[in-house]
Amino acid sequence: MAELGGEVSLHVDAPPEQVWALVSDVTRIGEFSPETVAGRWTGGSTGPEVGATFAGKVVRNGVGPTYWSACRVTRCEPERLFEFSVGTKKVVVNNWGYRLRPSGEGTEVTEYFRLEPILPLRLYWAVLGRARGRTNEQGMRTTLQRMKAVLEG
Repeated sequence: MAELGGEVSLHVDAPPEQVWALVSDVTRIGEFSPETVAGRWTGGSTGPEVGATFAGKVVRNGVGPTYWSACRVTRCEPERLFEFSVGTKKVVVNNWGYRLRPSGEGTEVTEYFRLEPILPLRLYWAVLGRARGRTNEQGMRTTLQRMKAVLEG
């Protein structure tokens, strides 16, 4: 079965600790993402740690519909990895994350997404996956370029 996701990488002239601080601060995502225009910690969570919850306000395809998505941090390794699931405690729809790798004087940053391999999502991906994958990759590229501008500016 084909991977139900994609990824984009970009080199940033900033150390991993600075990149980590930015990618793991969900309250700043609205500055960078063309689709997720706001984020806030929820359920008493105040920062990145496994199990922390937050909500992301999404404007699908940059034009709508608009909705809040429930998210939960699933992997959190400072200066290396920040990953979260989107959905409920019972039903996860997809996963997003950032992998960081020291590279020369800076950091190689990879943003990725992965749909859960459940039947409805496999069918969705078979029909709309190529187009949605391109949209997600363009959005990730934009997000990383905007982050790079802040980190290097």
